[in-house]
Amino acid sequence: MHPAAPPRRLVAVLAGLSCLLLPLLGHLPKASAAEYADQARTTANGGPGPGSPAPGIRAAGPGAMAAAPYEYLGWGDPQKPTDVMAATGVKWFTLAFVLSDGTCNPKWDGDRPLTGGSDQKAIDSIRAAGGDIVVSVGGWSGDKLGEKCTSATALAGAYQKVINAYRLKALDIDIEDTEFSKATVRQRVVDALKIVKNANPGIVTYVTMGTTPTGPDATGKDLIKRGAAAGLDNDGWVVMPFDFGGHSGTMGAATVSALDGLKAAVRSAYGYGDDDAYRHIGVSSMNGKTDEPDETVTTTDFRTILGYAQQHHIARFAFWSVNRDRACGSGSDGDTCSGVSQSPYDFTEIVVQYKG
Repeated sequence: MHPAAPPRRLVAVLAGLSCLLLPLLGHLPKASAAEYADQARTTANGGPGPGSPAPGIRAAGPGAMAAAPYEYLGWGDPQKPTDVMAATGVKWFTLAFVLSDGTCNPKWDGDRPLTGGSDQKAIDSIRAAGGDIVVSVGGWSGDKLGEKCTSATALAGAYQKVINAYRLKALDIDIEDTEFSKATVRQRVVDALKIVKNANPGIVTYVTMGTTPTGPDATGKDLIKRGAAAGLDNDGWVVMPFDFGGHSGTMGAATVSALDGLKAAVRSAYGYGDDDAYRHIGVSSMNGKTDEPDETVTTTDFRTILGYAQQHHIARFAFWSVNRDRACGSGSDGDTCSGVSQSPYDFTEIVVQYKG
């Protein structure tokens, strides 16, 4: 991603500037912060590399990671994650974004190392405070691993480096722009995720993409169908219900419509019943003003989404982003605030109510 550019679907440029774990996993213990740090040092010093499963992955219990808002530590005047935890009770964050460094090699924003830097310090602090992270790979801007890695095996190896660096329990592939639009790359991502799932028993995977107000477009449906055809047991197909380019009604209602369409697409592709289909979908909304002048996502809309999530036990309720979960001050840009009147963390405090 380009550091000067909004990272997610032209996040808040134009307007105001842009888990489900399978129940069979049960409640398993978390590793301590020290264990995570030890594993990160092991990887940095030549420990298990790409293609090797991260040792000792311990999946959290159902619902533990279902509410994990995005925070982008490389952009938007990020708050200290531990301050957000103390203020809201949130335990999980989705940290964005891991990109290609120009080759088939993952780095934060394409230029910061996975281990030993400020990102690892933030992750260590989250875990020391009793929380944990999902790492998001992709976004709108920058060089994508799905394109720079020329085979599914190579791409799986790049994902594995990220998993090993932090002994991840969950990985989010935010597939957008050219990575999303190219059929060969969509297939590569699906096949790579299947390799990762097989190599790391218990890891949770999400695939996050854009949507229309009635559900995934033809490209999104194709991606889901490819996943089903490949036998990818993906935990959550997740849509970003904003930047529609036109919608009717409230953004909460448009989100519900998009999720219903997503559920139908997942049900059709995988042959699930309704309950299983709901449990394999998710939402990543956006708080406040989006890129579109006719879109404002309010706290009332978030409560509508929360009610839908609680009714259907969807895989994920996230949003973009913690960085923006505060009112704008004089001279503030849309990458650091929501563009609506609010108290700090009003949106996070709704999302954290979701328990899976």
